[in-house]
Amino acid sequence: MSWLEKLKLGMKKTARLFSFSKIDFESLEELEDALLMADVGVLSVDEIINEIKTQKPKDAEEMKLILKNEIINRLKPYAVPLEIENDKKPFVVLMVGVNGAGKTTTIGKLGSYYKSKGYQVSFAAGDTFRAGAVDQLKEWGIRNKSHVYTTTPGGDAAALVYDAIHLAKKNKDDVLFIDTAGRLQNRADLMEELKKINRVIKKADPTAPHATLLVLDATVGQNALVQVEAFSKITEITGLIMTKLDGTAKGGILLALSKKFKLPIHAIGVGEQIEDLSSFTAEEYANSLLG
Repeated sequence: MSWLEKLKLGMKKTARLFSFSKIDFESLEELEDALLMADVGVLSVDEIINEIKTQKPKDAEEMKLILKNEIINRLKPYAVPLEIENDKKPFVVLMVGVNGAGKTTTIGKLGSYYKSKGYQVSFAAGDTFRAGAVDQLKEWGIRNKSHVYTTTPGGDAAALVYDAIHLAKKNKDDVLFIDTAGRLQNRADLMEELKKINRVIKKADPTAPHATLLVLDATVGQNALVQVEAFSKITEITGLIMTKLDGTAKGGILLALSKKFKLPIHAIGVGEQIEDLSSFTAEEYANSLLG
């Protein structure tokens, strides 16, 4: 099954919300409810419904087409792949997010993708308290023939990151992906550690991190907005990656995120396999969202 087929299949839970056979006042109310249930967000929903009313669709198919175009137009400016700047070596990518969002798996997939594009990739196992995360990165390192920088279990993540940047420079790595411990936005101690990691990165390379990506789990719906706000207070988020779009009825959350934060959406994930992470495109997303 192709990635696009997986996306369409995975988004069926959301797409079922948008099944209308006629167009009238009641169906507009149903559409409004469906958009809200899909976590599109109140502001975006109001604007979309007003646009449909303005265009006066003749039937349900025309209404769906207007809705599809609205989704595409709203998301297209934010469908931006992660660009590696070749004059920065290594190009340091800091990955952050809460427990269970899929950071470590996403790092491995990203590393594998850029390795296939000819970049020399390395990983820093900054989630020092979770042995599984370190082992995962080591596996990705073996698979990609890439350096994996580690420390002792429970070691100082900031110190590891500092060493990793210097080792990546020495080894002439093009891209360094830094994993971090999953942290909840209400854990002040963990968020302070992330601040420390940022400070240490800048000591090793004043221009870094060159990208800070927040990995979000689509199944959390509106809580994703809270997570972006919380992490943005600690570090400058430059882009988003959305995982687990294959298992949610809240697929509209990307519209709410783009409306509020206007951050690039670099990629979306629809499964555990390496090919299940792909660049985000507004057209594919709109088609899958609407079934």
